[in-house]
Amino acid sequence: TGMGHLRVTKEGLRLEGESEFLFPLYAKEIHSRVDSSLLLQSTHNVTVNARNSNGEVTGRLNVGPKMVEFHGQQFQINSKDGKPLFTVDENEVVIGTDKLRVTGPEGALFEHSVETPLVKAEAFKQLRLESPTRSLSMDAPRGINIKAQAGNIEALSQMDIKLHSSDGVLLLDAETVRLPKLPEGTRGGSGISQGLYEICVCPDGKLYLSVAGVGSTCQEYSRVCQ
Repeated sequence: TGMGHLRVTKEGLRLEGESEFLFPLYAKEIHSRVDSSLLLQSTHNVTVNARNSNGEVTGRLNVGPKMVEFHGQQFQINSKDGKPLFTVDENEVVIGTDKLRVTGPEGALFEHSVETPLVKAEAFKQLRLESPTRSLSMDAPRGINIKAQAGNIEALSQMDIKLHSSDGVLLLDAETVRLPKLPEGTRGGSGISQGLYEICVCPDGKLYLSVAGVGSTCQEYSRVCQ
């Protein structure tokens, strides 16, 4: 039936209490007792290797005092129902959870580009996209939609803010469009001598500049509007 803490049962060999093996142990399966967990303990590293038929190591898990290392083609964490939660290989990292939460005070740092169909702030919190020392670029082949359902949208820049459309129009669809800091000429003076311009609107909504005068210099049928 066995010897010492070693017992022979119908399920295989059973060890009672703590056991030490001075040489390699070969087994198809290692189980803990039903009422306790399985503990693998070492004064140095605990290493688990997977080998192929040629004896070559194809996967390795190394638990050390300062680091946990994994060597293999792919590392994957699944939920209890088999759904992939976290997958890493040489090409990409895939996070399969419904929400990715970064709790660090500095947020998430991306050294290169970020591709995503949606950037959304947490409920009742503001969304801020900032580049403190360089430019901020958003590119999309079919347009960019920025929406604030319960507040304002602000674009702040130390230098210039340029709105450019290479093949299309720039549409400002609002009840009121305000330009509060445009310079105004003095009453009775000549606009040309003051170096001011008048903003004119074509019938189709196109804007253009015209040298300011005492009266309006905008023309409904200007060559710019054709």
